[in-house]
Amino acid sequence: MDKLLNEFSFGLFIWQTLLFLALIFLLRKYAWGPILNAVNEREDGIKNALAEAEKARQEMQNITADNEKILKEARTERDAMLKEAREIKNNMITEAKEEAKVQANKLMEQTKVAIQNEKSAAIADIKKQVASLSIDIAEKVVKEELSSESKQLKLVEDTLKDIKLN
Repeated sequence: MDKLLNEFSFGLFIWQTLLFLALIFLLRKYAWGPILNAVNEREDGIKNALAEAEKARQEMQNITADNEKILKEARTERDAMLKEAREIKNNMITEAKEEAKVQANKLMEQTKVAIQNEKSAAIADIKKQVASLSIDIAEKVVKEELSSESKQLKLVEDTLKDIKLN
């Protein structure tokens, strides 16, 4: 019985070994292959996803660098435009001040000329009035002095003497 049990155990062992080898063969052919393929595909997918993520990160860095460059250029252009605007404003203010000075000087000259003309006209009018008054006074004086014939003769003689002397 021991022998039979030993043989049975030995036969059982061989059968179990054969079944185990068959199971390994079947698992290798139908399970491990697809599992390993799935794992390899998954690994490749992860590698591709990581590569795509790295590529996207690199593109993001490039876009960020481009955006910073564009922002810097825009700021530079804005600063240049502001500087130009300030220069234009200052030039306009300077030109307006100069134009105002020119206009003020022109107005002052016109005013001086007008004042001079008014002064000349007033002086001429005063001279005319003085001349008219002088003639009126002289006429009255002459009338008074020439009221007698002796005074008239004396005046004529004095006038002739003055004429000969000149």
